[in-house]
Amino acid sequence: MTGAASAAELESLLMTRSLNDPELMAATGATPDKPILPDVSVVKVGGQSFIDRGREAVYPLVEELLEARRTHKLLIGTGGGTRARHAYSLAAELGLPTGVLSSVGSAVAGQNAQMLGYLMAQHGVPVVAGAGFDALALYLSEARAAIFAGMPPYDMWQPLPDEGVIPPYRTDAGCYLVAETYGCQNMIFVKDEDGLYTANPKNDPKATLIPEITVDELIERDLPDLVIERPVLELMRHARYVRSVQIVNGLKPGNLTRALAGEHVGTVITASGSTGGKA
Repeated sequence: MTGAASAAELESLLMTRSLNDPELMAATGATPDKPILPDVSVVKVGGQSFIDRGREAVYPLVEELLEARRTHKLLIGTGGGTRARHAYSLAAELGLPTGVLSSVGSAVAGQNAQMLGYLMAQHGVPVVAGAGFDALALYLSEARAAIFAGMPPYDMWQPLPDEGVIPPYRTDAGCYLVAETYGCQNMIFVKDEDGLYTANPKNDPKATLIPEITVDELIERDLPDLVIERPVLELMRHARYVRSVQIVNGLKPGNLTRALAGEHVGTVITASGSTGGKA
């Protein structure tokens, strides 16, 4: 079978083949792409990077987000931060499984989304969750922004990690999956570092910034510490829409605005064979 399969051909394959059949998977993969929200930018606000820092960090970022929505439609995801890590440590010490830790982490990310939502409520920016995503297009049309908890809703069905019990798919991965699912324009991770480094710059003075790199190059380097969750890299390898992500330091005013405008600030990670390009 060549080219995009017709509806009849797809139905015939689906009714007669295993869902793991290579020809069936190729046929569904060959269908034309349909991005749902191609003019929307997903912005991930780190829990540790911002919410945990309180007013001094959060208020300026809120103002920058509100100003940015004048020219950009924004989906704002929140991380869990220190409280999620504390909950993970307690649950792990109690011998609880990954699915329980995933549910706990989701609750903390939800708390941060609610707090950010209250700060932006007077501007009509809603917090969405669950069935609320069904009205997302309307919210973005009316308010030009919406907030969601970044933790993917795997809960008890969280994929198991290779080692230990910490959920591998957390808020970075959740925000990226939202961007990919809706076929969004870009994915920007707002952190408290200037981007991706060769090591953790907080405790290694020899760490140097990596302005741009491909997913394959980054996986090959096998760095001991990444500023984004490692599963995001594997997700990018299979992406159809969001083939690059950008990491910026949101503690520096204007960085997010520049990234939304397409400037290369911070680090750009691409899934393609060459670096560069807009996230």
